[in-house]
Amino acid sequence: MNLHALLRQREDAGTPIRVGLIGAGRFGTMYLAQARNIPGVHVVAIADINVDRAKGALSLVGWPDEAYADNIQAALADRTTTIVSDATELFSSDIDVIVEATGNPIVGINHALAAIETGKHIIMVTVEADALAGPALAKRAEAAGVVYSLAYGDQPALIWELVDWARASGFDVVCAGKGAKYLSHYHEMTPDNVWENWEFSKELTDSGQLNPYMHTSFRDGTKASIEMAAVANAAALLPSDGGLTFTPGNLEEIATVCRPSAVGGVLDHEGTVDVMSSVTRDGEWIPHNTQEGVFVVVKATNDYVAGCFDEYPWHPDPTKQYAALYRPYHYVGLELNISIANAALRGVPTGAPAGFYADVVATAKKDLAAGDVLDGEGGFTVWGKLVSAQTSVQNGYLPVAMAHHVTLNNAVARGESVRWEDVQIDESLGKALELRRETEALVAGPALV
Repeated sequence: MNLHALLRQREDAGTPIRVGLIGAGRFGTMYLAQARNIPGVHVVAIADINVDRAKGALSLVGWPDEAYADNIQAALADRTTTIVSDATELFSSDIDVIVEATGNPIVGINHALAAIETGKHIIMVTVEADALAGPALAKRAEAAGVVYSLAYGDQPALIWELVDWARASGFDVVCAGKGAKYLSHYHEMTPDNVWENWEFSKELTDSGQLNPYMHTSFRDGTKASIEMAAVANAAALLPSDGGLTFTPGNLEEIATVCRPSAVGGVLDHEGTVDVMSSVTRDGEWIPHNTQEGVFVVVKATNDYVAGCFDEYPWHPDPTKQYAALYRPYHYVGLELNISIANAALRGVPTGAPAGFYADVVATAKKDLAAGDVLDGEGGFTVWGKLVSAQTSVQNGYLPVAMAHHVTLNNAVARGESVRWEDVQIDESLGKALELRRETEALVAGPALV
C-alpha cells in the first residue's frame, strides 16, 4: 500500500500527522505501544477523564519521561505528548486526526461531531457509536471534507477490507463475517452469571480487573451484532431480520456454511453478514475454528472461476461455486495506524457507512414489565439483535445504544424487541438523538451484493 513510504516522506519533511487520542483504555494503549515506532506520526495529546489511567497507559508502554509536555501547545512545538482531562482541548488545537476510543456511544457521537466541525479526520474505535449513528456521521464528514473511518485492527474494518478486495477483484460478495464463541443460552446471559461462560480463572474474575457488563456484551450476541451492523452499513450488505445464526464450523467450512439455504447453507440470501460459532452447540471447541478471524465468501462468476476454486486448496463448498478468504487474527490497536495514515495521507477511510442497511435493536432477555428500567448493552434486561434498517425503522424499534437508563412504558415479552414507544426517551441526549434521527432518515434501498 506504500503507506510506510508516505509516512517516511512526512517524517523527512518534518510534518508528521498530528494525532489526538480520546480514551486511554485497552485499544488506545495498544496504539500507544506502537506509535513511537512509526515514522511521520506525532501523538500530540491523550484525553481521558481519568488522567491517572492515561499516565499509567504511557508508563505501561515505556513512554520516556522526556517525551511529556505540560500542555498541547508545548507538545506541538516540541513534538512531545501531553495528557488532558477535557477532550474539548483537542478540537481547538492543530491536530489532524482524532481517534475516538471511549467506548461510550453517546460520548463518541459528540466527539465525532466536534472533530468534524473543527475540520479533523475522525477514526471511530467506538463501534457502538457507528452502529447507532454512523451513516449520519459519515454524511456530515463528507460534507465537511474530512474522513470518517472505522478503526483498522478492529474486526469491522478488516472485514470491510476483504469485501473491498472481493469486489475490486470482480467477485460477487455472498457473505462477510467473523468467528465468535456462542451457545444458545447466551442471549439471556447477565453480569451475574457471565463468568460461568468464560474461561478466565476465578482469581482473575474475583480481582475486579474485568468488566462483567462488557464481557456479557461480548458473549450475549450484542457486540457481534454491533460489529456486523458496522460491516453491513459500510459494505452495503443486508442482514437477515432473524439475526445472526452463529452456526458452528471450522475455517474449512466457511464457504459451505455461509452460502444461501437454497443450496445447503444457512443464509436467507446472498449479500449479507453472519457470525460462525467456534464451539458446537454442546459447547465443545471446534478444531481450527474461526474464533479470532474474519472472512468473506464469494461466488464464482463463471465456470472457469469455479474450476479454479476446485483446483486450488481454498476449501470451496461442495458445489465449487462458493469460496472464502479468511484472515485468522486481528491485531486490535496495534494496527490502528493504517486508518490514521489512510485518512491523513490519502483522504480515504478504512471502511465507512455507505448507507443505513443494518441496525441493532434492544431485545428483551426476560419478560419485562412497565416501570422496569433498561440497563443497556451487557446488562440484565436486553441484548442487541441485528436486523435490517428498514425493518427497524418500519417497526419503530429502539436501538440498543439508546436502551440505557430508560424506563419502560409498556411490558415487553422475552425475545421481543423494544420499540421507541415502549420507553420514556431522555431528550437531553441532544446531539446523539439528533444524529440517530438523521440516520433513520437514511434507510437504504437494496443492498449492493
